[in-house]
Amino acid sequence: MSLTHTVSVVIPVYRGAETLPDVVSEIADLAEPFVTPDGHQGRVTEILLVHDHGPDASDLAMRQLAEKYDIVRPIWLSRNFGQHAATLAGLASSGSDWIVTMDEDGQHDPAYIRPMLDTALRERAALVYARPTNAAPHGPLRNLTSRGAKVVIDRLMPGGSARQFNSFRLILGEYGRSVSAYAANGVYLDVALSWVISDVATCPVELREEGERPSGYNYRSLMSHFWRMVLTGGTRLLRTVSVCGALLAATGIVLAVALVVARLAGGVPVQGWTSLMAAVLVCSGAIMLTLGVIAEYLGVSVNMAMGKPLYVIVSDPANGPLREGPGPRE
Repeated sequence: MSLTHTVSVVIPVYRGAETLPDVVSEIADLAEPFVTPDGHQGRVTEILLVHDHGPDASDLAMRQLAEKYDIVRPIWLSRNFGQHAATLAGLASSGSDWIVTMDEDGQHDPAYIRPMLDTALRERAALVYARPTNAAPHGPLRNLTSRGAKVVIDRLMPGGSARQFNSFRLILGEYGRSVSAYAANGVYLDVALSWVISDVATCPVELREEGERPSGYNYRSLMSHFWRMVLTGGTRLLRTVSVCGALLAATGIVLAVALVVARLAGGVPVQGWTSLMAAVLVCSGAIMLTLGVIAEYLGVSVNMAMGKPLYVIVSDPANGPLREGPGPRE
């Protein structure tokens, strides 16, 4: 008898009241045993919907879906922790051989779970990222900045794998649950995965439209997202700053020697205001940049040392002690 690979699907839910029912309906079709194009057997055993306290009625949609489908398991967080923390909470709560993470907006087609599983088994990879064959439906400016950010992170991260990062992933279950156990506050999920997984593959997929739902990310949050990736991706940024400081120091020495020679030759006016101001501005800017980068790294370290939780899972607020009800007794 051939092995049936069980799959948990983790979906962080922030603003999914309108799109989530259709997405879950498509995934539920995979609850029956299916056969992949390469002939492997698989089955989705659970759909983990992680409520991240969005501004719409996603909680109501999650409860309705849990009543409709036996494989739907809502996970309730105490407050909004962000997409990556919510995804890690789902990974920690999973129990299948494989874990698929995907978005709530319908952009990711659950049908690609089959070829992604084939890719993992064929290439013996513990992590498979979706590789879009078409442009993401975010607009040209956001797509361009996203590609540029990944190029920068590639240069700063050991291994240079940031361009593969995608929220549509297939992860071997034991790796996903292990990462969720040790990842500290502020750690970017894909960076944490890169620390323990070396066998990474990609699978071509076609992205779909997001529908009427507005994006949960604005440019400010995307910039914060990018900066967190940089800080948790290693210490190469500190090394880059050190190199820049060394180059500025070398430039300052060369400039000083040139000015001394020119002064002895009588070719430097007495004022010297322009060159002095240029040197002061360049050096002070470099110093402030260096201090800022070091302060950011210290901030990440302080949050980890203080034990700030990445997420907190609670019971359904509708059933727990904080549910709405009658006021205090007279």
